[in-house]
Amino acid sequence: MHRRTLFALSLLAVTGAAMAQGYPNKVIKLQVPFAPGGTTDIIARTISDALGRALGQTVVVENRAGGGGIIGANETAKAAPDGYSLGMATVSTTAANPAINPRTPYNPLTDFTPIINIAATPNVIAVHPSFPAKDYKGFVAELKKNPGKYSYSSSGTGGIGHLQMELYKNLSGTFVTHIPYRGAGPALNDTVAGQVLMTFDNLPSALPFIQSNRLVPIVVAAPQRLSQLPNVPTFKEVGLEPVNRMAYYGIYGPKGMSKEVVDKINAGVRKALEDPAVKKRIEDTGSIIIANTPEQFAAQIKAEFDVYKKVVESSRLTLE
Repeated sequence: MHRRTLFALSLLAVTGAAMAQGYPNKVIKLQVPFAPGGTTDIIARTISDALGRALGQTVVVENRAGGGGIIGANETAKAAPDGYSLGMATVSTTAANPAINPRTPYNPLTDFTPIINIAATPNVIAVHPSFPAKDYKGFVAELKKNPGKYSYSSSGTGGIGHLQMELYKNLSGTFVTHIPYRGAGPALNDTVAGQVLMTFDNLPSALPFIQSNRLVPIVVAAPQRLSQLPNVPTFKEVGLEPVNRMAYYGIYGPKGMSKEVVDKINAGVRKALEDPAVKKRIEDTGSIIIANTPEQFAAQIKAEFDVYKKVVESSRLTLE
């Protein structure tokens, strides 16, 4: 190898190590690409204080909603790769939305630095108590009897709730109208208020409304029935295994972050997840803690993007 190349690589290694040694020396921003109240926001706020303690610096959660998560994710992609501008990585922003939206301004596989997958969460179709059916069999029968009569809310066009519901409609031969919102929080609020009679959402944000009988769970995307909802079948049980996909909630940064800083953040998240209160808060939502390596998380993102790309192509889904 050329001497200049070796020198440049050595200099980069020394610079990266120096940056990591002094990192962090100011406030870290963790951006949520959706409105407050949704699962992404819940996970971010649950981890932020403990992560701040682990790193010895304040971690501030900021919400930047819009475009089904694209606006906030794009800001993270365009930020300086110094470890002070991080983002919450979701299936919506790294797989579902880029798979269906050709105008996505970033490449989910090359424009970010994956750091860690915090947790995997089930998804659920839930209905307002005024909906005529209260179980899956009745739900399907009602939709088939009245095609186009009902609407469903989601966290935004191109998000995981949108794509999973469209896949469900395609496989089940049903039709309901999509009503996109600027995040799961606003979508849930309107569903609980009865302005929209059903939603496809991540379980952590929907569960409090289910537990207070303001929403009725119909079917879940999870490996097996959940202890929180023992009477609710999985999509696999009802013969729709392709819809039976959990969501991930991780942390990433812009491309070009140094390995030393990435490893420091990864270790900080792992330490934060050792806090019994943080662990319990996340697991109480029905989520499963993952806490993997940056390389493993990068592989997960690619695998999920490939799946949704195939879903979009085979089902001929578009934004229109």
